[in-house]
Amino acid sequence: MPFDAPAIVPTPERVAALDRLGDEIAELSAHLEAATARLLDLIREFDARGGWNTGFRSCAAWLSWRVGLDLGAARERVRVARALATLPRLAQALSRGELSYAKVRALTRVATPETEEQLLSVGRAGTASHVERIVRGWRCVDRLAEARETARKHASRGLHVYHDEDGMVTIRGRLAPEVGTLLVQALTAARETLYQKVGVSAETPTMAQRQADALALLAETALHHGVDPGNAAERYQVVVHVDAPALADPDQPGQSLVEDGAHISADTARRLACDASRVVMQHARDGRVMEVAARTRTIPPALRRALHYRDRGCRFPGCGVRFGQGHHIRHWAQGGPTTLSNLALLCRHHHRAVHEEGYQVDRGPDRELRFRRPDGRPLPEVPSPPEMPDDPVKILRAQNEAEGLDLHARTAIPSWLGEHLDVGWAIDVLHPRAQRPSRIEGAPASLTSQPSDAKVGGLSHDFP
Repeated sequence: MPFDAPAIVPTPERVAALDRLGDEIAELSAHLEAATARLLDLIREFDARGGWNTGFRSCAAWLSWRVGLDLGAARERVRVARALATLPRLAQALSRGELSYAKVRALTRVATPETEEQLLSVGRAGTASHVERIVRGWRCVDRLAEARETARKHASRGLHVYHDEDGMVTIRGRLAPEVGTLLVQALTAARETLYQKVGVSAETPTMAQRQADALALLAETALHHGVDPGNAAERYQVVVHVDAPALADPDQPGQSLVEDGAHISADTARRLACDASRVVMQHARDGRVMEVAARTRTIPPALRRALHYRDRGCRFPGCGVRFGQGHHIRHWAQGGPTTLSNLALLCRHHHRAVHEEGYQVDRGPDRELRFRRPDGRPLPEVPSPPEMPDDPVKILRAQNEAEGLDLHARTAIPSWLGEHLDVGWAIDVLHPRAQRPSRIEGAPASLTSQPSDAKVGGLSHDFP
């Protein structure tokens, strides 16, 4: 019985044009992934060398200001950049355009040098959705393992107190890490307090003997000395005593002391006085207090509300922390008025930067705030955009070709052929902490016999 040969219908030009457009998108995406790898290398080096430490809280805060990234996205870039320092296989796959940044970002949440090879197979074989599902399952196993370990440690806690034959008391214990840290700190404080008071005798006690004496002091304090709660409004105040000349000009002589007598710098005192309660006291030449004025707020409550409403957060470039402290642009001790035009909202970190690290702020003729670095260079609210070449894509392709990269439309295509992904089976096979599944009839032998070499090319016949 004769058969007719199948008719070959030529691809319509419109479909062919769309295929070429799709290939161009895929190829350019591979070039962008390779460029992203280079970008992460630069971020990691910049972070390690502290290039962001010019008034910014973190490398992410600098990235948000300098590059225009959302702060959450900037933090993620820094996290991934740091993680890739110990994951060379993932870093290389990204630099070759074989894995997308989305896949690498997900894999670095769980990858370690020991598990990197297995997870790299997941990235190469599966789609971004597969990778996310595998990572979620992986983290679940990690959390369960960590919870079991924490519960085991908690259950093993204990303290044993018993008498030796000579009547001495022996103490043997096992404490949770955070409780142990608390005990060590308490013993250190008690030991220092005890021997500062008693002094060092001719027969200096050993460290073990001083630890025993410190424990005794802790017990006596707990039994015989209650903790005075004091007045709730006063208990958490930091009281600073500063001479008026030193407050107005840090170069002038005068003392700046906290309540217990510890010295602080005049700049620190000025920062604390910027937004604080103020009590003016007059002293006689011999130091006696002659007169005490009523306590007043440096920034009245109504003015503070207006300041928060106007500034909506820290005004330092690239910050924007919601809550902050009122900063007198011209300090009140120098005659500056406590008015809205002379105030700016700064977070605690940047308030310190302005007072004690040399950063400067003033208002320009247009009433806008102007910040300057310690060396006098301007620190703009929004940095100037970099100069771009006329054809940046051409430059990018040329740079990648110079690196020897052969990037094309199929560089990042996964080896998945459409099979169903069994996440539970994948985690059981790949995760080092998961209980290995027994051989199940119909399960791929490549996973049960050699789990360390399993490919999520299991997504190409390894995963059912």
